[in-house]
Amino acid sequence: MKRMLIAVGIVALAHPAAAQLGGVLGKAQKGLKRAQQAQDRLVVSQAEEEEIGADVSAKIRQRFGVVQDRGVHTYVTEVGLLLAHESSRPGLPWKFIVLDTDGVNAFASPGGYIHITKGALALIRNEAELAGVLGHEITHVTEKHTINAIEKNKLVQLGADKAGGNKGAVISAIAGRAYEMVIENSFDRADEREADAKGVRLAAKLGYAPEGLADFLSRLADRNKGQSERNGLFASHPETKERISAIRGEAAGLGGKRALVAARYASTITWEPTDITEVPQATAGAAGLAEGSSARAGTQTEKPAEPKKKGFGLSALKKTVAGESQSAQVSASGGARGVGPDRNAKGGPNPSLVTVTITSADLAAFRKGIA
Repeated sequence: MKRMLIAVGIVALAHPAAAQLGGVLGKAQKGLKRAQQAQDRLVVSQAEEEEIGADVSAKIRQRFGVVQDRGVHTYVTEVGLLLAHESSRPGLPWKFIVLDTDGVNAFASPGGYIHITKGALALIRNEAELAGVLGHEITHVTEKHTINAIEKNKLVQLGADKAGGNKGAVISAIAGRAYEMVIENSFDRADEREADAKGVRLAAKLGYAPEGLADFLSRLADRNKGQSERNGLFASHPETKERISAIRGEAAGLGGKRALVAARYASTITWEPTDITEVPQATAGAAGLAEGSSARAGTQTEKPAEPKKKGFGLSALKKTVAGESQSAQVSASGGARGVGPDRNAKGGPNPSLVTVTITSADLAAFRKGIA
C-alpha cells in the first residue's frame, strides 16, 4: 500500500496543475531568498555617508596633500557649487579640494567631497572642461556609486554583522574600504556611463560647452599614450575612445549655450602640465603618503568571522578589526602595485583643508561670467 501511495504521488506531481504549483513554490523560494538578501544588506544613512566621506577625504588629503592657495580653491569651489546646486542632491555639504600633486587625477568621496589634482587642473584648458570633470565626479556622489558598492560588499557585511556598539570605529573601518575603492577608481562600466552622461548634462545646464569632458579626455588619452598600466584619472573606466564618442554623442543632443570660459580659467589656473614621464613618484614602502606621514605600509587587517544571518544598519556597529587605525588603512605604494605614474604620484606635505566662504551673491555673479 505504501508503494502505491508513492506512485500516486509521483503521477500527481507530473500533472500540469502540480507542475504549476511547483513553479509557484519555486518563485516563492526565490522571493524569500531576495528578501533575506535585502535584510542582510548593509544600509548607510546620509549622516553616516557624510561621516564616511569625511574619513575618506582625510585619507586622500594625507596621501596627496592640499594646495594651500585660497584663490584657486575659491575658483574651483564656485564652479563645483554651481554644478552641485543643479544636481539631484544640492543639500549635501559639498567641498571641493585641490590636491597638491602633479599626477592627473580626481576623486569623489561619499557625502559631497570632490577632489581634483593640481596636475589635472594644469592639463585642463578652460572652465567647460573643468565643469565636465567636476560634473562627472559629482554624479558619482549623487548616484551613491561608492555607497551602493559598499552596501553590497560581502566583506563589509561580514565585518558589520560581527559588530555591536562602537559606531565610530566601524565607520572608520568601512571608510578604509571606501578609500580603497575611491583611490582605485573601481567603478563599474554602468556607473561610469552614468557619471559621464549626467555630468555632461550638469555642465550644459549652466551653459558650458557639454563636450568639455570629451575634449579633456582626448588630451588625456594623447598624454597617456604608451602607458600599459592602469593610470590615474579614469584608469578603470571603459575604453577611452568609446567613452569619448559616447560623450560627444550625448553633448550633440543638448541645446543651449556652449561657453568655454577660457580666459577666466587661464587667469586663475596658471600651472603648466607635467609630462607623464616627469611626474614625481611616491617612494616605495612609504604607503604612497605625503612626506612626513608616519603611516606604515602593508598593514593587514584581520579576516572577519562568519556572520549570523540578520539585518543591520551602521547605527548598531562596533569596531571589527583589532588595532586598526586610519593611517594603517592607506594603500601601499602605487609603485609596489605596478600601477601608472599618476596613481603613484608624489603628494605635497600639507593635508590641511583650505577654508573658503562663498555667498549666494558670489555664485550669482560668478554664473553671469559663463558666456
